[in-house]
Amino acid sequence: MGDQIMKEDQTGVDKSLLRGEEFSPREIVVELDKYIVGQKKAKRAVAVALRNRVRRLKLDPDMREDITPKNILMIGPTGVGKTEIARRLAKLVLSPFIKVEATKYTEVGYVGRDVESMIRDLAAVSFQMVKQEMQEKVKVEAEKRAEEALLDLLLPLPGRRARESKSKASSMVRPFSISNHGQPGIMGAAIQVGFPIVKQSPDNEDPAQGEAESPEAGEAGHESGVKDNATREKLRGMLREGKLEDRTVEISVNQTPQFPGMDVMTGLGEFGTGISELVNVLGGSQKNKVLSVKRAREVLINEEAEKLIDWDRAGDEARRRVEETGIVFIDEIDKIAVKGQRGGGPDVSREGVQRDILPIVEGATVNTKWGPVDTSHILFIAAGAFNISKPSDLIPELQGRFPLRVELDSLGEEDFLRILTEPKNALTKQYVALLSTEGIEVSFTPDAIKRLAALAADVNSRLENIGARRLHTIMETLLEEISFEAPDVAPAVISITPEYVDEKLAGVVKDQDLGKYIL
Repeated sequence: MGDQIMKEDQTGVDKSLLRGEEFSPREIVVELDKYIVGQKKAKRAVAVALRNRVRRLKLDPDMREDITPKNILMIGPTGVGKTEIARRLAKLVLSPFIKVEATKYTEVGYVGRDVESMIRDLAAVSFQMVKQEMQEKVKVEAEKRAEEALLDLLLPLPGRRARESKSKASSMVRPFSISNHGQPGIMGAAIQVGFPIVKQSPDNEDPAQGEAESPEAGEAGHESGVKDNATREKLRGMLREGKLEDRTVEISVNQTPQFPGMDVMTGLGEFGTGISELVNVLGGSQKNKVLSVKRAREVLINEEAEKLIDWDRAGDEARRRVEETGIVFIDEIDKIAVKGQRGGGPDVSREGVQRDILPIVEGATVNTKWGPVDTSHILFIAAGAFNISKPSDLIPELQGRFPLRVELDSLGEEDFLRILTEPKNALTKQYVALLSTEGIEVSFTPDAIKRLAALAADVNSRLENIGARRLHTIMETLLEEISFEAPDVAPAVISITPEYVDEKLAGVVKDQDLGKYIL
């Protein structure tokens, strides 16, 4: 089944690894512009880095191994789009992506997560992606099998049940069958010791066997089978028409054993991986559940799809995607930078973490549940505000592993205005859609949107600058009353005007002390 995923082009490279080929750097920037306002430098940097990965895969294997990705360090205040750029980039080309925070890791040997766990988490993300793709490819066959299983549960089948019961009864150890004369029959003795069955004369024939072999019984069984088939096809039609969705059936569901703290095991390296594999080998128990046909169909489709998947091939494919197209976004890297002199010994949560991150970024082999992963060609994007420390406060070796540095611009009033209107997922569009579900039709006048952008820029300049996140707090405060009363006043049409904005926000913005807590 994995062969359907891992097809190669003329260069001998797996097509699943060349998904970014269809986008030129310019087209990548255009796609990112749909969701992120401004930050042209950062968008161009990630677009070129992504295109270089595609170019590398098309080279000869000897040359390919010597070319490493040019990791990127994004420098800019919070809320300007650093994380969103990396997330949208990975989603665009369907690359395995994970966002981690550098402050959550500790140096090896201390309590906490080690940096290798980020690669194991990335491998898990990649495996889920491959699994979903494979499940989609076998969905049609899985649905057919699930339908047959549902029909087996729904159809009474009296003839079949009688034959199954008789078969079970004959397979049980029991005394010799009794003949018409009250003595053990030859047929019973043959079954007991495994001799070939010899047809008996009518005088010595076992009544039960005679009944089963009679022509009348055969004809009755044939008629029963025909009726069963007709009933089954009738049920199949009702099932496909959705007439049996509310009927309940009893199915056996696999129960995976849950051990407390198993997520901690993933941070124990090979030992934790071994424990996880042992749990998978042991498997879980079967538990009978009574479900509706609708829910049972979903469960059965998933089970049948998993039976059709080649799990070994899925693990190999997941590992290859991590090594060739994986993206790790390390946020808050400025928080582990050591400011000033490095005296008094290393800090296990700062400089110690930097030293542990270094070999992962340089290229190391990390053991995962699906096999060893080489990190040499994973793209690492680090980001930080660096408002207290500087990039030069990172250890020199780590600085050298992020050769591309991009400074992101702070957001002003014009940027906020564009953020509220231009992106596909603009905040104003989100709130209009949310309230429409309650029957409230909300509209924003252009002047009201300008007023919101001006207020956000003003608050950011006087209080802590949190970038575009300020818009979230302002929009929530602006629409709090409408959101609260929506179920009671619907249906209604509400227009957000500059006067409405001033009424809800002006007083709060003027009071700086109160604004610190609310905005």
